Amino acid sequence: VQLQASGGGLVHPGGSLRLSCPASGGTFRRYGTGWFRQAPGKSREFVAGFTWSDNGSRYADSVKGRFTISGDNAKNMVYLQMNSLKPEDSAVYYCANLKTPAVRTGAQWHDRWGPGTQVTVSS
Repeated sequence: VQLQASGGGLVHPGGSLRLSCPASGGTFRRYGTGWFRQAPGKSREFVAGFTWSDNGSRYADSVKGRFTISGDNAKNMVYLQMNSLKPEDSAVYYCANLKTPAVRTGAQWHDRWGPGTQVTVSS
């Protein structure tokens, strides 16, 4: 089952969005979730990662201090709160299931990729 990211949209520079992703569960071991993004003509890049065991998180340097990843255990959801958005944050954002106990930045450590959600930052 793919993880479907949601919450994308069009926002002005300096604005905020919150992306949502259902955490892996059921018969799947739930270590955590990674957020990635891909802009046109660019490769997919790591944005942030979260682990349930210790509420641990890790961020790409480009989003540190602006983005926050968090998990809601009761709702089985992982969120990416994006503040102070910049035009260069525009991309399709994907969430994926983390296959290891610790946050990894490589896409190969994630599976159950969904179709992503578009984020456009423009005036």
